[in-house]
Amino acid sequence: MDKIKRFARYYRPHLGLFLLDIGCASLVSAVDVGFPLLTNYIMKQLFPQFEQSGPVPHLVTLFIVLMVALLAAYLLRTAMLYIVNYWGHLLGVRIEADMRSDIFSHIQTLPFSFYDKIRTGKLLSRATTDLFDISELAHHGPEDFLISSLTIIGAFIAMFFVEWRIALAMLLIMPLCLLFVMRTRFNMKQTSKAVKEQVANINAGIESSISGARVAKAFANEEYEVAKFEEGNRQFLHAKDRFYRTMAIFNSGTDFFIALFNIVVLIVGGTLLIKQTGFRSITFITFMLYVSAFTSPLKRFAAFFEQYMMGMAGFTRFLEIMDTKSEIVDRPDAKELTAVEGKIELKDVGFSYNEGHPVLSHIDLTIDPGKTLALVGPSGGGKTTLCHLIMRFYDVTEGSICVDGTDIRDYTQESLRRNIGIVQQDVFLFAGSVLENIRYGRLDATDEEVVQAAIRAHIHDEIMAFPDQYQTEVGERGVKLSGGQKQRISIARLFLKNPRILILDEATSALDTVTEYDIQKSFDELTVGRTTLIIAHRLSTVRNANEIVVIDEQGIRERGTHEELLKQNGLYANFYQATLTD
Repeated sequence: MDKIKRFARYYRPHLGLFLLDIGCASLVSAVDVGFPLLTNYIMKQLFPQFEQSGPVPHLVTLFIVLMVALLAAYLLRTAMLYIVNYWGHLLGVRIEADMRSDIFSHIQTLPFSFYDKIRTGKLLSRATTDLFDISELAHHGPEDFLISSLTIIGAFIAMFFVEWRIALAMLLIMPLCLLFVMRTRFNMKQTSKAVKEQVANINAGIESSISGARVAKAFANEEYEVAKFEEGNRQFLHAKDRFYRTMAIFNSGTDFFIALFNIVVLIVGGTLLIKQTGFRSITFITFMLYVSAFTSPLKRFAAFFEQYMMGMAGFTRFLEIMDTKSEIVDRPDAKELTAVEGKIELKDVGFSYNEGHPVLSHIDLTIDPGKTLALVGPSGGGKTTLCHLIMRFYDVTEGSICVDGTDIRDYTQESLRRNIGIVQQDVFLFAGSVLENIRYGRLDATDEEVVQAAIRAHIHDEIMAFPDQYQTEVGERGVKLSGGQKQRISIARLFLKNPRILILDEATSALDTVTEYDIQKSFDELTVGRTTLIIAHRLSTVRNANEIVVIDEQGIRERGTHEELLKQNGLYANFYQATLTD
């Protein structure tokens, strides 16, 4: 019931449109129920008088008036159906758009740990395929349910007035019909959810394969990718097979009950005629019209239950995302980080992604304002994790991290991240122009400010050599640019952002030596006057740091300047000698 209430909330902003849709659907139902009644009246009252008395003027006039009213009613019904089909669908689309906005906005609030556990393609499925089915339910669900319910109830009431004995016989069959519907409903729900999950798996597989197409070709593994996709496709077909088998049972069973109603009318009506109980053949014809009016809503109910199961399965998956809570939230009294000096302190910091498996333990570090600290050491030592903790992509599990003497958990996340800039090894560029990607550093920057940032990042001349200059499209993930160009665009973004604290996480490790040397000039300019944390495997990039810290899975092993660590002839000296050998 709570799920239905949450679904119903999405109608509130569109209540007027919803009431219009429901009102028109009700009028359609009223016309459908009224037609057999009017037919029964004409055949029982007017036609016999025409046969006996001929075309009596006032009866002819009444007949014409009734026909004009019937025509007007069906013209009105046509107009109402237009509104239902157009505005009703628009209602569903608007609700779908609201849900898509909600799920996208909510996803933006979730921490890195959420993205660690779910694949992009599955998220895409939640925001597209699932929501389309919800849109269909949002439109057709209330409308079909209302039309069907009103038509069935209205038809039964009218049938009791016309001939209560046949109506009672039909009413006795209804519990069997409802029992069948309820028994098959659960199976449809389960199989519908399985179909949704397999569609999500296929979307995730396609997204992964397309993103990794170059890797697949490099290893000549196209056939493997096709086979992997086909396996997912087979699982989807199996899920669809189960769903359609259940749906076929439901639809064929519903059709059986519709036929059963017709048979009951024939049996009971025929019996009443044979026994000469006063039952007239005209009443029998009227009942057959009512059976038609009665069975049509049953088919609507069948369609409604199919849509309901598909839509609610999608809504359940939608709620799974919406009910995912972020472990990282602003405290009620969180304050803005302003007038940043840039002092960073790590006090007995510990962290683990999974309980019982610590990545960092008892880390104590201090970076004074405007100074540069470098972290070096083997992979898996927690260097990148430490950077993510400073940005508060994750929260520490032990100790605290302070900026300017205040625990970062006492700042708003937005103000903290606004004052920290990060450049990583794997630079992400959005599909769009060079201008748009640099401006991402500060969305309100002018074109001139973007150009100045590019000049400072030593990428302006190369941009001007592009055919479309700053309007050049970079391609998906910046595929049209070289590694050095992407890196310098990311540096230009930081110049535009102008943060007081910088984190350079393996920012040049994927570049060749010449390109690294050129980009290092940009970094040297970027770090002037800023508190900087550098992570690097190439020790040539950290030798000028104010302090170098060697860290591995056991924690901090050595610390000092480049010269001091070489004199210690320890881990750092070994790393340094290894890089010289390379």
